[in-house]
Amino acid sequence: MMQAAVLGKPIEHSLSPVIHSAGFAAVGLVDWVYTRHECDEPGLAAFVDRLDNTWAGLSLTMPLKEIALVVADEVTPVAEAIGAANTLVLRDGVRLADNTDAPGMVDALAEIGLTSVNEVAVLGAGGTARGALGAAQRLGAETVTVFARRREAVAELEPVAERLGLVLRSASWDEAVIAGRSDLVVSTVPRGVTDGLRVDWRPGTVLFDVLYDPWPTPLAAAAEREGAKVLDGLALLLAQAVRQWTQFTGIDPAPVGAMRDALDAAVGRR
Repeated sequence: MMQAAVLGKPIEHSLSPVIHSAGFAAVGLVDWVYTRHECDEPGLAAFVDRLDNTWAGLSLTMPLKEIALVVADEVTPVAEAIGAANTLVLRDGVRLADNTDAPGMVDALAEIGLTSVNEVAVLGAGGTARGALGAAQRLGAETVTVFARRREAVAELEPVAERLGLVLRSASWDEAVIAGRSDLVVSTVPRGVTDGLRVDWRPGTVLFDVLYDPWPTPLAAAAEREGAKVLDGLALLLAQAVRQWTQFTGIDPAPVGAMRDALDAAVGRR
Protein backbone atom coordinates (compact mmCIF):
# COMPACT_ATOMS: atom_id res chain seq x y z
CA MET A 1 0.00 0.00 0.00
CA MET A 2 1.09 3.55 -0.79
CA GLN A 3 -0.17 6.51 1.19
CA ALA A 4 -0.63 10.26 0.92
CA ALA A 5 -2.66 12.71 2.98
CA VAL A 6 -3.68 16.31 3.53
CA LEU A 7 -2.73 17.99 6.83
CA GLY A 8 -3.90 21.22 8.41
CA LYS A 9 -6.12 22.70 11.08
CA PRO A 10 -9.06 22.66 10.62
CA ILE A 11 -9.09 19.88 8.04
CA GLU A 12 -12.41 18.02 8.28
CA HIS A 13 -13.97 19.80 5.29
CA SER A 14 -11.02 19.34 2.92
CA LEU A 15 -11.95 18.07 -0.53
CA SER A 16 -8.39 16.98 -1.33
CA PRO A 17 -9.12 13.29 -0.56
CA VAL A 18 -11.91 13.35 -3.15
CA ILE A 19 -9.62 14.73 -5.87
CA HIS A 20 -6.58 12.54 -5.22
CA SER A 21 -8.56 9.34 -4.64
CA ALA A 22 -10.43 9.84 -7.92
CA GLY A 23 -7.08 10.15 -9.67
CA PHE A 24 -5.83 6.92 -8.11
CA ALA A 25 -8.97 5.06 -9.16
CA ALA A 26 -8.89 6.42 -12.70
CA VAL A 27 -5.42 4.97 -13.42
CA GLY A 28 -5.85 1.74 -11.48
CA LEU A 29 -3.75 2.55 -8.42
CA VAL A 30 -5.93 0.34 -6.25
CA ASP A 31 -3.35 0.07 -3.48
CA TRP A 32 -3.05 3.84 -2.99
CA VAL A 33 -4.96 5.66 -0.23
CA TYR A 34 -5.30 9.36 0.58
CA THR A 35 -6.48 10.49 4.00
CA ARG A 36 -6.80 13.68 6.05
CA HIS A 37 -5.24 14.46 9.42
CA GLU A 38 -5.60 17.46 11.70
CA CYS A 39 -2.17 18.86 12.51
CA ASP A 40 -0.89 22.18 13.84
CA GLU A 41 2.53 23.79 13.39
CA PRO A 42 4.21 22.23 16.45
CA GLY A 43 2.97 18.79 15.41
CA LEU A 44 4.18 18.69 11.80
CA ALA A 45 7.76 17.55 12.42
CA ALA A 46 6.63 14.73 14.72
CA PHE A 47 3.98 13.61 12.21
CA VAL A 48 6.48 13.45 9.37
CA ASP A 49 9.06 11.66 11.53
CA ARG A 50 6.58 8.81 12.07
CA LEU A 51 6.07 8.12 8.36
CA ASP A 52 7.60 5.06 6.72
CA ASN A 53 8.50 4.36 3.11
CA THR A 54 4.89 3.62 2.16
CA TRP A 55 4.26 7.39 2.21
CA ALA A 56 4.58 9.25 -1.09
CA GLY A 57 3.72 12.73 0.05
CA LEU A 58 1.65 15.24 1.99
CA SER A 59 -0.59 18.09 0.94
CA LEU A 60 -0.33 20.95 3.43
CA THR A 61 -2.88 23.64 4.13
CA MET A 62 -3.01 26.38 6.74
CA PRO A 63 -1.30 26.82 9.13
CA LEU A 64 1.50 24.53 7.91
CA LYS A 65 2.77 26.21 4.73
CA GLU A 66 5.65 28.11 6.30
CA ILE A 67 6.77 25.53 8.88
CA ALA A 68 6.96 23.01 6.02
CA LEU A 69 10.12 24.73 4.83
CA VAL A 70 11.76 23.99 8.18
CA VAL A 71 10.70 20.34 8.21
CA ALA A 72 11.93 19.70 4.65
CA ASP A 73 15.37 18.45 3.65
CA GLU A 74 15.21 20.23 0.30
CA VAL A 75 13.13 23.15 -0.98
CA THR A 76 12.24 23.89 -4.60
CA PRO A 77 13.11 27.35 -5.97
CA VAL A 78 9.44 28.35 -6.20
CA ALA A 79 8.71 27.40 -2.59
CA GLU A 80 11.85 29.17 -1.43
CA ALA A 81 11.00 32.35 -3.32
CA ILE A 82 7.41 32.40 -2.09
CA GLY A 83 8.41 31.44 1.44
CA ALA A 84 5.72 28.79 1.73
CA ALA A 85 5.10 25.19 0.68
CA ASN A 86 1.84 23.32 0.26
CA THR A 87 3.49 20.03 -0.70
CA LEU A 88 5.96 17.61 0.84
CA VAL A 89 7.15 14.94 -1.57
CA LEU A 90 8.61 11.95 0.27
CA ARG A 91 11.00 9.88 -1.78
CA ASP A 92 14.09 7.81 -0.94
CA GLY A 93 14.20 9.23 2.57
CA VAL A 94 14.23 12.84 1.33
CA ARG A 95 11.55 15.42 2.17
CA LEU A 96 11.14 17.87 -0.70
CA ALA A 97 9.04 20.98 -0.06
CA ASP A 98 7.28 22.48 -3.08
CA ASN A 99 4.58 25.03 -3.79
CA THR A 100 1.95 24.08 -6.36
CA ASP A 101 -0.37 26.99 -5.50
CA ALA A 102 1.43 29.50 -7.74
CA PRO A 103 1.82 27.27 -10.83
CA GLY A 104 -1.64 25.84 -10.18
CA MET A 105 -3.08 29.34 -10.33
CA VAL A 106 -1.31 29.86 -13.65
CA ASP A 107 -2.69 26.54 -14.97
CA ALA A 108 -6.24 27.51 -14.00
CA LEU A 109 -5.96 30.93 -15.63
CA ALA A 110 -4.56 29.39 -18.82
CA GLU A 111 -7.74 27.33 -19.13
CA ILE A 112 -9.76 30.54 -19.56
CA GLY A 113 -7.21 32.03 -21.94
CA LEU A 114 -5.17 34.28 -19.64
CA THR A 115 -1.49 33.52 -20.12
CA SER A 116 0.18 36.91 -19.56
CA VAL A 117 -0.52 40.10 -17.62
CA ASN A 118 1.00 43.51 -17.03
CA GLU A 119 -0.58 44.57 -13.76
CA VAL A 120 -1.99 42.42 -10.97
CA ALA A 121 -4.04 43.44 -7.96
CA VAL A 122 -4.22 41.22 -4.88
CA LEU A 123 -6.92 41.61 -2.25
CA GLY A 124 -5.49 40.59 1.12
CA ALA A 125 -1.94 40.04 2.34
CA GLY A 126 -2.13 36.66 4.07
CA GLY A 127 -0.62 33.31 3.17
CA THR A 128 -2.52 32.85 -0.09
CA ALA A 129 -1.26 36.23 -1.29
CA ARG A 130 2.22 34.69 -1.46
CA GLY A 131 1.01 32.23 -4.08
CA ALA A 132 -0.67 35.06 -5.96
CA LEU A 133 2.65 36.90 -6.15
CA GLY A 134 4.29 33.76 -7.50
CA ALA A 135 1.59 33.42 -10.13
CA ALA A 136 1.94 37.09 -11.10
CA GLN A 137 5.65 36.62 -11.69
CA ARG A 138 5.07 33.53 -13.84
CA LEU A 139 2.51 35.46 -15.91
CA GLY A 140 5.05 38.16 -16.68
CA ALA A 141 3.77 40.92 -14.41
CA GLU A 142 6.19 43.56 -13.25
CA THR A 143 3.99 45.33 -10.72
CA VAL A 144 1.61 43.93 -8.10
CA THR A 145 -0.59 46.13 -5.93
CA VAL A 146 -1.75 44.59 -2.66
CA PHE A 147 -4.88 46.01 -1.07
CA ALA A 148 -5.01 45.14 2.61
CA ARG A 149 -6.58 46.25 5.86
CA ARG A 150 -3.16 46.28 7.56
CA ARG A 151 -0.14 47.83 5.88
CA GLU A 152 2.11 45.81 8.21
CA ALA A 153 0.83 42.65 6.52
CA VAL A 154 1.83 44.00 3.11
CA ALA A 155 5.30 44.75 4.46
CA GLU A 156 5.68 41.04 5.25
CA LEU A 157 5.28 40.34 1.52
CA GLU A 158 8.11 42.67 0.51
CA PRO A 159 10.85 39.99 0.77
CA VAL A 160 8.72 37.66 -1.35
CA ALA A 161 8.26 40.31 -4.04
CA GLU A 162 11.97 41.09 -3.97
CA ARG A 163 12.94 37.43 -4.47
CA LEU A 164 10.47 37.21 -7.35
CA GLY A 165 11.70 40.42 -8.99
CA LEU A 166 8.35 42.17 -8.61
CA VAL A 167 7.60 45.79 -7.79
CA LEU A 168 5.22 45.67 -4.82
CA ARG A 169 2.82 48.51 -4.19
CA SER A 170 0.80 48.85 -0.99
CA ALA A 171 -2.71 50.27 -0.97
CA SER A 172 -5.36 50.58 1.70
CA TRP A 173 -8.55 48.52 1.70
CA ASP A 174 -10.54 51.70 1.03
CA GLU A 175 -8.65 52.14 -2.24
CA ALA A 176 -9.72 48.74 -3.59
CA VAL A 177 -12.25 50.46 -5.83
CA ILE A 178 -9.40 50.89 -8.35
CA ALA A 179 -8.31 47.23 -8.26
CA GLY A 180 -10.52 46.41 -11.25
CA ARG A 181 -8.29 48.47 -13.54
CA SER A 182 -5.68 45.69 -13.41
CA ASP A 183 -5.49 42.81 -15.87
CA LEU A 184 -5.92 40.29 -13.05
CA VAL A 185 -7.42 40.64 -9.58
CA VAL A 186 -6.79 37.83 -7.10
CA SER A 187 -8.97 37.84 -4.00
CA THR A 188 -7.21 35.86 -1.27
CA VAL A 189 -9.29 36.85 1.75
CA PRO A 190 -11.66 34.65 3.82
CA ARG A 191 -15.38 34.38 3.37
CA GLY A 192 -17.29 37.59 4.02
CA VAL A 193 -14.35 39.98 3.93
CA THR A 194 -15.11 41.34 0.46
CA ASP A 195 -18.89 41.42 0.96
CA GLY A 196 -19.87 45.02 0.35
CA LEU A 197 -16.49 45.93 -1.16
CA ARG A 198 -16.94 48.22 -4.16
CA VAL A 199 -14.67 47.68 -7.13
CA ASP A 200 -14.96 49.43 -10.49
CA TRP A 201 -14.57 46.54 -12.91
CA ARG A 202 -13.13 47.00 -16.37
CA PRO A 203 -14.66 44.67 -18.98
CA GLY A 204 -12.12 41.95 -19.73
CA THR A 205 -10.41 42.08 -16.34
CA VAL A 206 -10.15 38.64 -14.73
CA LEU A 207 -11.16 38.07 -11.11
CA PHE A 208 -9.73 34.96 -9.48
CA ASP A 209 -11.59 34.56 -6.18
CA VAL A 210 -10.06 31.73 -4.16
CA LEU A 211 -13.38 31.09 -2.39
CA TYR A 212 -15.94 28.60 -3.69
CA ASP A 213 -18.49 28.08 -0.93
CA PRO A 214 -20.94 29.74 -1.17
CA TRP A 215 -20.67 30.67 -4.80
CA PRO A 216 -20.84 33.15 -6.33
CA THR A 217 -19.47 35.52 -3.75
CA PRO A 218 -20.94 39.04 -3.86
CA LEU A 219 -17.59 40.21 -5.26
CA ALA A 220 -17.69 37.63 -8.06
CA ALA A 221 -21.33 38.35 -8.88
CA ALA A 222 -20.65 42.08 -9.17
CA ALA A 223 -17.58 41.51 -11.33
CA GLU A 224 -19.49 39.28 -13.71
CA ARG A 225 -22.34 41.79 -14.02
CA GLU A 226 -19.84 44.45 -15.07
CA GLY A 227 -18.20 42.32 -17.74
CA ALA A 228 -15.20 40.85 -15.93
CA LYS A 229 -14.24 37.21 -16.33
CA VAL A 230 -14.51 35.22 -13.10
CA LEU A 231 -12.72 32.13 -11.85
CA ASP A 232 -13.58 30.42 -8.55
CA GLY A 233 -11.47 28.68 -5.92
CA LEU A 234 -12.40 25.21 -7.14
CA ALA A 235 -10.22 25.85 -10.17
CA LEU A 236 -7.23 26.50 -7.93
CA LEU A 237 -8.06 23.59 -5.61
CA LEU A 238 -8.07 21.22 -8.58
CA ALA A 239 -5.02 22.64 -10.37
CA GLN A 240 -2.73 22.63 -7.35
CA ALA A 241 -3.89 19.10 -6.45
CA VAL A 242 -3.19 17.82 -9.96
CA ARG A 243 0.41 19.01 -9.72
CA GLN A 244 0.76 17.36 -6.30
CA TRP A 245 -0.75 14.12 -7.60
CA THR A 246 1.76 13.84 -10.42
CA GLN A 247 4.63 14.36 -7.97
CA PHE A 248 3.30 11.77 -5.54
CA THR A 249 2.60 9.10 -8.17
CA GLY A 250 5.16 9.90 -10.84
CA ILE A 251 2.38 9.65 -13.45
CA ASP A 252 2.07 12.50 -15.95
CA PRO A 253 -0.36 13.54 -17.25
CA ALA A 254 -2.83 13.10 -14.44
CA PRO A 255 -6.42 12.02 -15.17
CA VAL A 256 -7.68 15.57 -14.78
CA GLY A 257 -11.16 14.89 -16.15
CA ALA A 258 -11.90 12.19 -13.58
CA MET A 259 -10.50 14.35 -10.79
CA ARG A 260 -12.60 17.34 -11.86
CA ASP A 261 -15.77 15.24 -12.14
CA ALA A 262 -15.27 13.85 -8.64
CA LEU A 263 -14.70 17.32 -7.22
CA ASP A 264 -17.80 18.74 -8.92
CA ALA A 265 -19.89 15.83 -7.64
CA ALA A 266 -18.62 16.28 -4.07
CA VAL A 267 -19.39 20.00 -4.13
CA GLY A 268 -22.86 19.27 -5.51
CA ARG A 269 -23.59 16.99 -2.55
CA ARG A 270 -22.76 19.68 0.01
